[in-house]
Amino acid sequence: MAKKLMKGNEAIGEAAVAAGAINYFAYPITPQSEVAEYLCWRLPEVGGAFVQAESEVAVGNMLFGAASTGKRVFTTSSSPGISLMQEAISYIAGAHLPVVLVNIMRGGPGLGGILPAQSDYFQAVKGGGHGDYRLIVLAPSSVQEAVDIMILAFDLAEKYLTPVMIIGDGMIGQMMESVEFPEKYRKDNDPEKSDWALTGTEGRKARIIKSLFLDPQELEDNCILLDEKYKKIRENEVRYELYKVTDKNRILIIAYGTMARICQTAIDELESEGISVGLMRPISLYPFPEKEVYAEAVKGNIEKVLTIEMSTGQMVEDIRRCVMGKKPVEFFGHTGGIVPTPIEVKDKIKELLG
Repeated sequence: MAKKLMKGNEAIGEAAVAAGAINYFAYPITPQSEVAEYLCWRLPEVGGAFVQAESEVAVGNMLFGAASTGKRVFTTSSSPGISLMQEAISYIAGAHLPVVLVNIMRGGPGLGGILPAQSDYFQAVKGGGHGDYRLIVLAPSSVQEAVDIMILAFDLAEKYLTPVMIIGDGMIGQMMESVEFPEKYRKDNDPEKSDWALTGTEGRKARIIKSLFLDPQELEDNCILLDEKYKKIRENEVRYELYKVTDKNRILIIAYGTMARICQTAIDELESEGISVGLMRPISLYPFPEKEVYAEAVKGNIEKVLTIEMSTGQMVEDIRRCVMGKKPVEFFGHTGGIVPTPIEVKDKIKELLG
């Protein structure tokens, strides 16, 4: 299929259609509202449905109900909107249901602002709601990767019967890049082929989808079942990318999303000045590439690890945990919608190298 020039938000909507996810529930919030604007006319073309709920709280519960029928369902929102869905996300995880959620992040806390940020990392990877649960969390760095990850997310959600969250800062949603979609679009699920979906009890035993367990032993059993699932996810779904990582690197940068692209520019310019720096870009923020971070941080000539984020420092806590004190871990970032520039990244590296 020929490439198309598309805004990130619109490409995310089309990627969901390509994945056969034609059941969309959402509430408008900047900077992701173009997803809903795009899908309100696109979904009827493919026999789908877009329901604008009265609030993000309602969206979360619509997802819970619709996912129970075995259909591919999803939503998109931005930071405060995701916060309002946290109770339902916890219910969905506890009920073992496949749902895809997209967070085009803006600055916070509170209403914050509408410019890009990466300050929802804790919310996404630590489980923003209550109880013992996790989400698969994926972070694209380009519009094309957002398309690819969107399609992947539905497969992972169904493979593990779990919510999957895609997080991208506001730039991912607003930038325009050329993208390609699969030649053949996938059809929506046939619920009759799922051994867990609610389709009516004619000809089979009754199924119950719930996250309420009043007996403490039953609740613990469900939590253990979830934990075993997360162990399998950690074993099989770690994703990351290396950029110009060699044994000559003096600094290892770790960054994700569009911040990693800014770091690549800085690395290229430093290379022309004779300074060797490598980049590790986590794509799966959960499961986090813990062993891989450690291996890259301690090898070769690495003097320091530098984490760069559009926040006051969140992923850096996981980096420090992974490096286990073997090398100094430094942080640089802006927040509130201010994006670190390649010049600032270069200056920070030169400062660290003395």
